[in-house]
Formats: sequence, C-alpha cells, structure tokens
Amino acid sequence: MAAPLVLSNRFSSIPHKTRHRSLSQPSSLVSTAIFMNPIQKPNKNDLFSSKNPSKEVLISRKFIACTSVGDTEAKDSSLVGEDSAEFDFKEQKISSWIYFTVILGVVLFVLNVVWIDNSSGYGKAFIEAVSGLSDSHEVVMLILILIFASVHSGMASFRDTAEKIIGERAYRVLFAGISLPLAVSTVVYFINHRYDGLQLWQVQNVSGVHQLVWLANFISFFFLYPSTFNLLEVAAVDKPKLHLWETGIMRITRHPQMAGQVIWCLAHTIWIGNSVAVAASVGLIAHHLFGVWNGDRRLARRYGEDFETVKARTSIVPFAAILDGRQKLPKDYYREFIRLPYLTITAITLGAYFAHPLMQAASFNLHW
Repeated sequence: MAAPLVLSNRFSSIPHKTRHRSLSQPSSLVSTAIFMNPIQKPNKNDLFSSKNPSKEVLISRKFIACTSVGDTEAKDSSLVGEDSAEFDFKEQKISSWIYFTVILGVVLFVLNVVWIDNSSGYGKAFIEAVSGLSDSHEVVMLILILIFASVHSGMASFRDTAEKIIGERAYRVLFAGISLPLAVSTVVYFINHRYDGLQLWQVQNVSGVHQLVWLANFISFFFLYPSTFNLLEVAAVDKPKLHLWETGIMRITRHPQMAGQVIWCLAHTIWIGNSVAVAASVGLIAHHLFGVWNGDRRLARRYGEDFETVKARTSIVPFAAILDGRQKLPKDYYREFIRLPYLTITAITLGAYFAHPLMQAASFNLHW
C-alpha cells in the first residue's frame, strides 16, 4: 500500500523504521534527505558507491505540502503517514484520465443495464425480494443497509488475502462490482420511502432549520469522501492502495467517513423527522462505527508502529486530539485544504444539492 514517510530505495541499507534527524532542506514536492552513520564521518564518494557496503546510508523522503496553486510549505518532519489530497498536475498522465473516463462510462453503462433498468436489470427484483420480508419500511431499510454493510465491510476485511490471490486491480473491480449495485438500491429505496414512516416531529417550517441542515450536509461531504484523494485508484487505473493518511481532514479525525456519515444522518433526520429517517440513520451510523474498529485493525496490521504513531496523535471524535494537545496543527493549516480534491468535493456537493430534484425524479421512476 501507500508508503510511509521513510521509503526504501536502491540506496537504502537501513530499515525504514530507523529514524534520524533530517539534514536536508526541502526544495521540491518530494525532497531527498541523506542520513549517515553517526559514528563515521561522511565521505562524498561513499554516498552512491557500492565499493564500501559497510557504510550505512539511508535515503528517506520527506513529504511537502503542495497546494493547488503551486505553493509549497514544509510539513512536520515527524509525520510517518502520507500527505492527503496531494495533486500535482505535472505528474498526471492524459492517458490515465482517458482510461478513467472510459472505465467510468463502461461501469455506468453496465450498472444501468444489469441493475438499474427495470426491463433488463435485477435491481427491482432485489428490492421486491427484500421488501417481501416485512411490511415495515423501517425494517426493509435496515435490512438493505445490513446487506450492504455486510458485503462492503466483509470484502474490505478480506482485502489483503484476496489481493494476494487475484491482484489489487482485479479485487477493486470485484469489490466495486458487488458493492455499487447494493449501494444504489439502498439510496434509491431511501429516497422513494423517506416520507412513508411515522412522523415524529416537523421542523421544516422553523426559521433557520433549512440553513442549518444545508450547512451540516455541505460540511459532511468534506468528511465523507476521502476516497477522492485519488480517483485513479478508485477506478483501478492506478494500483489501489490502503493509505495511511495523516494530513488535512485526518488531523481533525482519523475516521472522517464516520464523522461525515453521522453529520449527514443527523441533518437528514432532523429535516425529515420520521421513523424511516431514524431507521436509516441508525443503520448507517452503526455500520460506520464498525468501520472505525475494522479500519483501525486493518491499518494496524498493515503499518504496525507507524499506525500506532498516527493513532496516538489523532482522534476518532473530531477535534479531540487537537483540543487535548496531541495534534499540533502546522502554520497555514488551511493550505492542506486548498487542493484540487477538496475543490472537487465542493463542486460535487453543490452540484448534488441543485440536482436533488433530478435524483428524486429518477428514483421515483424506478418504482423500487
């Protein structure tokens, strides 16, 4: 998966977990720092020579924060995780984004034919089968979430083993191919039946509630989608990795998807105010709380001491590590958010808000 702060390369002879004080001055997106054995005086001829293997040389990488406008700012040298939402236009390949566009188009076409289209897909039959288990929309909502959560978290848990068998890209395709239809079914059912439950409260006409709910939903998307940090991995154009992120939103909470889901659920539950919304929120929050435990377990197994270091200075509860002093925010912290992935999230969130009527109409026309 994604490399930790210190990366091994052909010049390394010391394990990456051995750390020394940096002697280099960062000057580019990734700068190289050279550390010598403190017992022996460095000789410039020894740095890249293979004639003297007894001299231990460690080449490490220090992550440099790069904003979307090309500014660079040195990050805390104690970081062991990755710089999240980093996007360098110079490193992008047009061919990769062409592949991404083609793959996205093919996935959406297949999803429509195999699952969404009622004349050819199995989505409606799946919803009807689950709906036949209970006359309660709340129960059906919870069952749909349970099915999705079991498949999604279950496949994530077996990721390490499965990737060794069929490879990272093949498993990402399999994972998405099974999870995506189930997610679409759950979302469509919620949209179509969100007002069918027992009304518990009604605050939509209360002054300021709409603005509060809108703001909460807008904020939730910045937590919900750290996967947009590398869309090419999502589409398996780049080899998918289990990342140990440590900057940006991760400084606020180590599990941003959980925090975002809680915010989203609370906002929608307050606005809708009925039993179906409550059931959906309970199911989704429970799934993401399990994801907190499961995610930490997987990262600990993959990264060991590096994850324990990140865990010690981050928190599950948003802002907790910052408030108790375990997380020290760097100067100009806002720069870690002025990056293309976060700007993309902003655009998509605004687009989704204005596209709500279209989404609702499309869901209703499916009659799920």
